[in-house]
Amino acid sequence: MALLKRKSGVVSEIPTASMADIAFLLLIFFLVTTTFEEEKGLPIVLPEAQAEEVEVPQKNIVHFLIRADGAVVVRRGESITEQVVPYDQIEQIMRFEIANNPNIIAALKTDPKAPYKHMVNVLDELQLAGADRISLQVWEK
Repeated sequence: MALLKRKSGVVSEIPTASMADIAFLLLIFFLVTTTFEEEKGLPIVLPEAQAEEVEVPQKNIVHFLIRADGAVVVRRGESITEQVVPYDQIEQIMRFEIANNPNIIAALKTDPKAPYKHMVNVLDELQLAGADRISLQVWEK
């Protein structure tokens, strides 16, 4: 008499044949549904290549000098007097200068060792003041 063994329907293995298909489908799904933010940057209008150099009188220039430690020094035109100012006073200074002289240019000179965020802070304050004539330069002592 032969004994028949019953087969149990439960298999203890995980089917791996379709794992690669599932991985690729998930990869494609995440690639298609992911959105990337655009970097906005600073809205600066650069001069054209054929622009000619124009001599600007010093009375039409306010110098904002950013030192390596992040301090902002303001110097007006040819004057040798300098004033160290906090960031929250830059807007007020520039508004006053624009009211007195609509042809005023803000010359922003940054020390090469100064952190980038200090220049951006000054640019933000100048933009709040309504300054649309800004010159960016490296501060060479």
